[in-house]
Amino acid sequence: MLKFVFWLLAAINLLVLAIGQGYLGSFRTETREPARLKNQLHAEKFTLLTPARATMPAEAATPAPAPAAPQVFACTEVGNFVLADARKFEAMLEPLSLGERQSRYNVAGQDISSYMVFIAPQGSKEGADRKAGELKQLGVTNYFIMGEGSPQRWGISLGVFKSETSAQSHLASLQKQGVHSARVAPRYSASKQLAYQFRNLDAATRTRLAEITKQFDQQELRSCK
Repeated sequence: MLKFVFWLLAAINLLVLAIGQGYLGSFRTETREPARLKNQLHAEKFTLLTPARATMPAEAATPAPAPAAPQVFACTEVGNFVLADARKFEAMLEPLSLGERQSRYNVAGQDISSYMVFIAPQGSKEGADRKAGELKQLGVTNYFIMGEGSPQRWGISLGVFKSETSAQSHLASLQKQGVHSARVAPRYSASKQLAYQFRNLDAATRTRLAEITKQFDQQELRSCK
């Protein structure tokens, strides 16, 4: 009996010794395993996470992209306006509060001052005289040969009218008399017009400016420098 107890205690001691020396493997519950990390290939590229970081959702760990910069129009231009329309345009711009971002400048323009019924230039004074003789034979006596200094040199004026309607009416009368080479053309006079430039407009303000511009015939926005 004493021998049995002796050998049993001896066996227990050997078992404890073997466990202590690690001959039977490790029973520790260490989960981080720093020694194992050191044995990994390229261990310097690994980062240990804190428990809070390890449980963070993937989308929360990724930084949000920076918001896109708002669109800005560096230079926008509109015009040319005759003086009366320019005043209306400026009044409609006031709610936009553009301040120093708005400027205007003068533009040399031309306005229609009247309408002329005429026969095209005949090439020389002799040609104009021959055409005048034909008019006399048709009973037309109210005419004027345009000479030196006229854009229509050696043409024949048959009348100048303030409105196109009146000019077209007179042309119709001449055609009934047999004058078929006459026509109507506008006459121009120099005038002052205004154009506008707008700097650094955001998309919403430029849209409002476009809506205002649409209320004026033949006007539209254009880019500038």
